[in-house]
Amino acid sequence: MSSFKKPYLKLFITGVLATTFTATAFAAIPKTLKLDYAYYAPTSLIVKDQKLLEKALPNTEIKWVFSQGSNRSLEYLNSNSSDFASTAGLAAVLSRANGSPIKTVYIQSQPEWTALVVAKDSPLKSLKDLKGKKIAATKGTDPFLFTLQALDSVGLTKRDVQLVHLQHPDGKTALERGQVDAWAGLDPLMAAAQIQSGARLLYRNVNFNSYGVLSVKEDFAKQSPEAIEVVIKAYEQARKWAIANPDKTAELLARESKLPLAVAKLQLSRTNFEQNIPSVKQSQALKRAGNILVEEDLVRKGTNVNQVVDQLFDPRFAQKVVK
Repeated sequence: MSSFKKPYLKLFITGVLATTFTATAFAAIPKTLKLDYAYYAPTSLIVKDQKLLEKALPNTEIKWVFSQGSNRSLEYLNSNSSDFASTAGLAAVLSRANGSPIKTVYIQSQPEWTALVVAKDSPLKSLKDLKGKKIAATKGTDPFLFTLQALDSVGLTKRDVQLVHLQHPDGKTALERGQVDAWAGLDPLMAAAQIQSGARLLYRNVNFNSYGVLSVKEDFAKQSPEAIEVVIKAYEQARKWAIANPDKTAELLARESKLPLAVAKLQLSRTNFEQNIPSVKQSQALKRAGNILVEEDLVRKGTNVNQVVDQLFDPRFAQKVVK
């Protein structure tokens, strides 16, 4: 081969390799990405409001679907209506234990977003007073599982109370109308009930609140790992922005939820944004809390909750992205 042809052959091969590498690098980014957003997940509101994904992926259509609770988020995820679900960690464990092939790839926050709420003039004073009473709760969500753990702590089970399965907004309304004795609240609705109607928290326990997590389906994780990394980067930006801008975060939450600023500030005052990578700390907390799933027959018999949590957590994406 002549010396004249060699440089051109080298350039040609280099160009082909570069093109192949670029195609491979972006092959896993879908044409459309679907995510949920929720008032109980402030970082999702920031990502959406600041169009962080639209900026990072200008050639990808970003679709958002609103979620009222973890049960809805997981329904959207499992029906392919969304690719990323913002849920409570224990709700994700429950979903995985019952056969949903999902992976938790990021920790959004550690909130105290649920408690057992009673009306301002309720005669109820303690958890034991709930025996035989009606409690509104959204099945499959952190408030529902919080309720079971709270009851268990005083020797009660779901059979000792009347659980009324209502979506979170309807549970709040039922409490305010006197149709139930207590409500397993969820922020920002819980904060709104406290400020607007004087509702009080009958029982709170931050250790019975599980982490706010971001999950995907297993097949999506295999097919679109780069997409997961891009989304985590966006949520990391949002998390850091929330820490640096608490007042602006509260204003955004108030605007999106159409609730007073005082309500948003109360919710955020009990939200810890310092968590991000799924780790042993969160998995151990979920394993401890997961025992209630077995005790209350919420998972299939013989389910090993510890194993479920280990299968659920997939920290490699966040470990690669988080600085």
